[in-house]
Amino acid sequence: MGLAREQPASTLWRHDRGSVKLGSQSVISDPRYAETVLQRTDTDDPAYFHKVVDCQWACPAHTPVPEYIRMIAAGRYSDAYMVNWASNVFPGVLGRTCDRPCEPACRRGRVEENNGEKPEPVAICRLKRVAADLKDDVRQRMPVVAPKNGKRVACIGAGPASLTVARDLVPLGYEVTVFDADAKAGGFIRSQIPRFRLPESVIDEEVGYILDLGVDFRGGERVASMAEFLAQAYDAVFVGCGAPRGRDLDLPGRKDAGANIHIGIDWLCSVSFGHVSKIGRRVIVLGGGNTAMDCCRSARRLGASDVKVIVRSGFDEMKASPWEKEDAQHEGIPIINFHVPKAFVHADGQLQGMKFEIVQARYDNQGRRSLVPTGQPDVFFECDDVLIAVGQENAFPWIERTCGIEFDRWGLPVLNKTTYQSTLPQVFFGGDAAFGPKNIITAVAHGHEAAVSIDLFVRGQNMAQRPPPQFNLVSQKMGIHEWSYDNAISNDLRFKVPWANAEKALASINVEVELGFDAATAFKEAERCLNCDVQTVFSAPACIECDACVDICPMDCISFTANGDEADLRTRLNAPATNTEQDLYVSAPLKTGRVMAKDEDVCLHCGLCAERCPTGAWDMQKFLFNPAQADSSREAVR
Repeated sequence: MGLAREQPASTLWRHDRGSVKLGSQSVISDPRYAETVLQRTDTDDPAYFHKVVDCQWACPAHTPVPEYIRMIAAGRYSDAYMVNWASNVFPGVLGRTCDRPCEPACRRGRVEENNGEKPEPVAICRLKRVAADLKDDVRQRMPVVAPKNGKRVACIGAGPASLTVARDLVPLGYEVTVFDADAKAGGFIRSQIPRFRLPESVIDEEVGYILDLGVDFRGGERVASMAEFLAQAYDAVFVGCGAPRGRDLDLPGRKDAGANIHIGIDWLCSVSFGHVSKIGRRVIVLGGGNTAMDCCRSARRLGASDVKVIVRSGFDEMKASPWEKEDAQHEGIPIINFHVPKAFVHADGQLQGMKFEIVQARYDNQGRRSLVPTGQPDVFFECDDVLIAVGQENAFPWIERTCGIEFDRWGLPVLNKTTYQSTLPQVFFGGDAAFGPKNIITAVAHGHEAAVSIDLFVRGQNMAQRPPPQFNLVSQKMGIHEWSYDNAISNDLRFKVPWANAEKALASINVEVELGFDAATAFKEAERCLNCDVQTVFSAPACIECDACVDICPMDCISFTANGDEADLRTRLNAPATNTEQDLYVSAPLKTGRVMAKDEDVCLHCGLCAERCPTGAWDMQKFLFNPAQADSSREAVR
């Protein structure tokens, strides 16, 4: 295995980065520039270098991933934990359960050669767990709480979005009360994620850090009427109650055999709270998402010896994370695709099995997929129980439609997508309750944004004017050829996380399967990080156009050439820049009239250009980006 000089377009990772206007759009007045040429990149715009740090850009909470990975490599586990805690709030939880949007974005996945196999990103998620597992006592590092400011905020639901709102607002002096129908806080983190993936002790610890700040938690208090709740005159209300209703299947036999047919999320909740401790020997799980994977693996541990996951779509189209599917298969659970459920078969109310129609995928000229019958005979699978995990939906029966909160035709609240404010000004939504089911890290991101909005709203400020992010660029130069970060590129393949003994793990619902990296393995995995936040910063006035950086670049991503429009310029670089989702770094005109154009997409951030440059035109500068939170650039509440 090695690092590739050039990647064909088919291997480049593509990510929807939104519609942010970045540096290449800046206006300059140099007369040598025509209307059709690409303008100088504005590296003073924090969005430009933020976009280059692919993992952080892809994270909904924008966790500074390379920063904490370097701390782990240095054995600074508590520091790494607090960097995570500041942005994603639940490092120990997410280090075990995150959907990992950062990892498909990881640069190693598109610049690494692996003997024809798909390159693997840095194990970002599992390194987060290392920080949580190996840290010291961090209670003394939690925020100092300001004196009470007289403002009251209520959070309905004690899931990750509400807890993030509380964590951001309590240190500012807000009196925050969190209501939940369950006795303990955590929401679906506690009720729907099996203990073999997430021990309750981890939930208790990280929820405890937030409640111990001074949150007034009202466990066992279900809010039954929004109209009555609003009468308590809170200054702001945040709704973070999740998407608590699992979808059902209205098929023949559903009511007759109902005693052995269970809604997946409700069943997982019953398992988590100890209300269910066994299941039939033969179990069918319907659905292809992460909930289905949790259901099948839980059923296996509760005594089922014949568990099947049956999905109407193809394997690659399943919504479950790839590693969740792999884990289920690793435990001997087959996944049967392209089978559409037709009926629950029963005898006098006793479930016997299920009948399925076999289908295949067909695509039209626009690439739209439809599932069409193959004409093969229907198939029958015997079973004792069925777990339905075909999706979740929002349910707000407790919010009267006359209280001023409007809902769309899908039953979701009508919200401002920037501020998370509802049509009733003092009420905000976040997490699954806002835009439908997503994941923990998205709920955390919603909580941060909603907390900013609530803080601005209570202070009578314009919520549309969001506080700016905090960022800096600091040179890493320690000598002519020395850097303060380790820029040696590791050729190691991704390290595997060890698992508990299979017999022991499958014997109990409470035995954690993944054991986590030890310190030595964590160091080696951390060394695989390419330090994408250490940016290559170019100074055009210092450049003498000697091409030394071009000669040394292992990825051929630096070119000196005549300017042009972007589409043309991308084709004329030393290695064509085929991934248009990532910007080019283009300098101002140099002495010869040419420009320096660099493909940010495949740069290894190795620093060889800066080491070779005789004039210091290149420098390696660490870019630290922290998105604004409710405590950013604010005045005290009067």
